[in-house]
Amino acid sequence: MRIDKVLNNNAALIKEDGREKIVMGPGIAFQKRKNDLIQKHKIEKIFVVHDENEKFKQVLETLPEEHIEAAEDIISHAEGELAAPLSDHIHIALADHLSFAIERIQNGLHVHNRLLHEIKALYKKEYEIGLWAVEHVKQTLGISLPDDEAGYIALHIHTAKADAKSMYSAMKHTTMIKEMIEKIESFFEQKVDEDSISYQRLVTHLRYAVSRLDSNEALHSMDEEMLYFIQKKYPFAYRCALELAAFLKNEYDLELPESEAGYITLHVQRLQKNPE
Repeated sequence: MRIDKVLNNNAALIKEDGREKIVMGPGIAFQKRKNDLIQKHKIEKIFVVHDENEKFKQVLETLPEEHIEAAEDIISHAEGELAAPLSDHIHIALADHLSFAIERIQNGLHVHNRLLHEIKALYKKEYEIGLWAVEHVKQTLGISLPDDEAGYIALHIHTAKADAKSMYSAMKHTTMIKEMIEKIESFFEQKVDEDSISYQRLVTHLRYAVSRLDSNEALHSMDEEMLYFIQKKYPFAYRCALELAAFLKNEYDLELPESEAGYITLHVQRLQKNPE
């Protein structure tokens, strides 16, 4: 296996079986040149070059090596924590995002993550990985990233999972949930406790609801007697749920079934009664 092109100290381009491949590993191309042999035991990752990985070649050649190494460390940690491989795209997306975030911090710029609370509630495991990533960058590069970046990293990790939807869908649904929480706060004229169990349950339920609505999938049903009981027992919370239904219809053209408004009523009521 011979090097066709050195991309950086830890990555090189090779040709094998008539295809271009990117091979990566610590020091795999250090002081190497075209046609030099690569030690196979040093190879940790191999990517077949296609349109998307063509961008990865550019990333490897242009971004600081320490940023790429940090991103790869985060990806390896995430795959270990999730016990599953992530999509190849994460190698481009995370390295690019992380490098830009570090550059912003070095230039004294801070970008607030307005979805941070929702990300923490929706993607707990990924957010823990994001916090690990922030600490890892601090320990290895001496750069202190804010927790806002842990949230952004969590989204990248989440959307790279095999069963996850696109970054666009994740951002869209998280934004929708944030807006719905703001509607609830406005309706009751008080802030919700984002650390409460009731809030966590509400956000989890809303995630399930908006995801299925957006995909035209069926939601849980509720018998008419139970719905009638909820409407009569919790009229104020039910009015709030109807306002959320109207918001989803007006802003996103999503029809919230009456039974789903009933389930949301229970969560909203619990949020007000038990701000744990």
